[in-house]
Amino acid sequence: MLNKKVEKALNDQIRTEAESSQTYLAMASWADAAGFPGTAGFLFAHSDEERMHMLKLIKFVNDRGGQAIIPALSQPAKDYKSLQNVFRLLNEHEERVTAEIHKVVDTCLREKDYTTHNFMQWYVAEQIEEESLARTILDKLKLLGTDNGAMYLFDRDLPGLRASQADGGGE
Repeated sequence: MLNKKVEKALNDQIRTEAESSQTYLAMASWADAAGFPGTAGFLFAHSDEERMHMLKLIKFVNDRGGQAIIPALSQPAKDYKSLQNVFRLLNEHEERVTAEIHKVVDTCLREKDYTTHNFMQWYVAEQIEEESLARTILDKLKLLGTDNGAMYLFDRDLPGLRASQADGGGE
């Protein structure tokens, strides 16, 4: 049976993952409307990935005898100033998600729930990748400045960056 404090922490993380999915979906919609199809595709896929993180948590909570709570969500921002702004916000968001995951892990340790602690290690490792990717993208955008030709190439090549990072190739 799932410890109630751990169950609450996991349900809080379900909310965090759901909000992440919605945030990236809103960013994807903005990028699509702003004429950045590569960025939109990248963010749509990122939104789907965050939803899968949420579903993994829901299944875990329910399988352990708890009850996963599906949260109501507030509307995310819909307008962004630039691609740089989108990815700066994405990076900040990923840093907040990491902090939230660390809270869950801390609760698991305090409550001596080593099974959930073990389960959460996947999320800890995933956040290392997420933050690294966000920083890599921000670094690339800093190099590009406001050059429209460079922004076109960035947008075109962004989906490949994700695949490269996932394969361990990095950039």
